[in-house]
Amino acid sequence: MAITVANCCFSALSSTFKSRYCHLRFATSPSHSYFDARSLKATNNKKRALKGSSSSASPRKSNAEKKLPGRLKDDKSGLYADGISGQGDMGRPQSTGFKSFGTQRKDKKEFQLDSREQQVEPGSLQDANFLNAVVKVYCTHTAPDYSLPWQKQRQYTSTGSAFMIGDGKLLTNAHCVEHDTQVKVKRRGDDTKYVAKVLARGVDCDIALLSVESEEFWKGAKPLHLGHLPRLQDAVTVVGYPLGGDTISVTKGVVSRIEVTSYAHGSSDLLGIQIDAAINPGNSGGPAFNEQGECIGVAFQVYRSEEAENIGYVIPTTVVSHFLNDYERNGKYTGFPCLGVLLQKLENPALRACLQVQSNEGVLVRRVEPTSDANNVLKQGDVIVSFDDVHVGSEGTVPFRSNERIAFRYLISQKFAGDVAELGIIRAGKLMKVQVALNPRVHLVPYHIDGGQPSYLIIAGLVFTPLSEPLIEEECEESIGLKLLAKARYSLARFKEEQIVILSQVLANEVNIGYEDMSNQQVLKFNGTRIKNIRHLAHLVTCCQDKYLVFEFEDNYLAVLEREAAMAASSRILKDYGIPSERSDDLLEPYVESLGDNQAIEQDFGESPVSNLEIGFDGLLWA
Repeated sequence: MAITVANCCFSALSSTFKSRYCHLRFATSPSHSYFDARSLKATNNKKRALKGSSSSASPRKSNAEKKLPGRLKDDKSGLYADGISGQGDMGRPQSTGFKSFGTQRKDKKEFQLDSREQQVEPGSLQDANFLNAVVKVYCTHTAPDYSLPWQKQRQYTSTGSAFMIGDGKLLTNAHCVEHDTQVKVKRRGDDTKYVAKVLARGVDCDIALLSVESEEFWKGAKPLHLGHLPRLQDAVTVVGYPLGGDTISVTKGVVSRIEVTSYAHGSSDLLGIQIDAAINPGNSGGPAFNEQGECIGVAFQVYRSEEAENIGYVIPTTVVSHFLNDYERNGKYTGFPCLGVLLQKLENPALRACLQVQSNEGVLVRRVEPTSDANNVLKQGDVIVSFDDVHVGSEGTVPFRSNERIAFRYLISQKFAGDVAELGIIRAGKLMKVQVALNPRVHLVPYHIDGGQPSYLIIAGLVFTPLSEPLIEEECEESIGLKLLAKARYSLARFKEEQIVILSQVLANEVNIGYEDMSNQQVLKFNGTRIKNIRHLAHLVTCCQDKYLVFEFEDNYLAVLEREAAMAASSRILKDYGIPSERSDDLLEPYVESLGDNQAIEQDFGESPVSNLEIGFDGLLWA
């Protein structure tokens, strides 16, 4: 798989922060990358219309070429394991154990580990019947065009792997079926492809749940049962349909490491299993087995570097069962929760003494996200010393199995959205217990767009859309600008539903003369009212009765349009550029203002660096 590295042109940023943005590269970093292992079929690059450049641009860069957000100092990266030709995605691993999906649904119990069933003798795995539970996935993808949000990019196809878990369900990686328009699966030894439906997609844990309605597909099928989290040096076998042939492939290795790992596809941190068995494009979504024939996880990404080799990652069964139990509880996938605080390690004795921490434990709360429930409970300067009665060390780690420690955020990932955790904190030298509700994190600049298609609003040729990581990736950092890029990297959402709304481009017309060269600039106010999100802007424009439409941008830049002339020219501009509507479908719904937004919008949290992972140095981490 070819590796494309996008170098960061902003050297000033390279020394001050690590990118939370997957494909950003720094000149001082080694050229490592996390890749998915889908097998992508190449598609022709399409030429971009309505862009400021005359050169053709390729479709949105493969997620397989994204760089992992900067959790590690050397900016290590990894790859996916599904076989795509044209675009790819990335993910991270975790562990989970449970019995077959169908059995658990019938008795309404949560998924449990099963280490007794389907045992095989070591060395006979290639002859085991349950290899027939591994299927090949064929997916056709049609990704949104974030630069031209009223249309989609040219479709491409990919292949990956999946496996049966019972009750007519299959498990695969989320990046294998991202932006899917058609999904088909084929069993081992069969020449018929069956249509599959995506029931749930967990972007943060890179897992997707599929169903196949055809009874013919399930004849003689024996679902897999997931086992326990393995031990270091346990033998592991990866099964799937990678590049290099059409039949099933089996590779062997050992468990090298188990720790909280960066999941490239969801830009999240969850438990992962590192193995040295070969994971190649097309392996994504395939199971990994131990010597007893138990499935210990799902292959999903690979680490590629000039300095290392044979590093693959498996999503553990604990993460898989969390995903399935979440889906069973809510009828949909809601995601892994977070605490929403920026923490600092307390390794320095003088720092602990200053904070009146008597023992070598705890982590310092440096900041609390305004949108998290912890914002009403925790304060800057608190020291978290325990989580549900589990003591937190001064390095931000907690006990894990025997003679092992793991990152504190592992405990948080074991919770479900809406669960309450009890924290032991030291505040001004006093030990106290507090209750905090845990919910998924609110991203000011999202990594993925819910619903697939981005929102947009066109006013007299001015194209407005929310800033997102896929848009930054598609546009390239240079065209986004240093100030806006820094805001996307550093800022916290001040309230739920907040967005950074930008003027993406201007569709040239006589009504907007003088503004044609404007692009990728944040719009702050409309007719003196500060903009909260794209829906708010659409509402303000619709309700406006003033003579002029006044848009205020960064650095006090103004764009003024005569309202009646702008409205009259809109339909003509849409026709000239072949655009079906002046706004996306979601902006046609009535606007409802959220309580508390007006107060929160006056606050500014944009100057301190923040990240979903550790940033700057190892003393800082997000929970």
